[in-house]
Amino acid sequence: MYRVIKVSVLSGYRLYVEFEDGVKGVISLDNDLFGPVFEPLKDPQYFAKAAIDEFGVICWPNGADLAPDAIYDDLKSGKSVA
Repeated sequence: MYRVIKVSVLSGYRLYVEFEDGVKGVISLDNDLFGPVFEPLKDPQYFAKAAIDEFGVICWPNGADLAPDAIYDDLKSGKSVA
């Protein structure tokens, strides 16, 4: 599993993400915030509470999290947002 070592919140529901092997880039979640667990993240102040848990997974206080493998694959394939 790939481990996130840095996450920074950017405007427009975007995150700057760095992995332990040096892969890094910006991902956009503006079209992915649906469903009960992700609904609170539509509030920019709540979205800004993004953190990294002990497993290297981006998460929020309400239990929402993002699969690091999918983010890694997107960044490696060039699907990041410039």
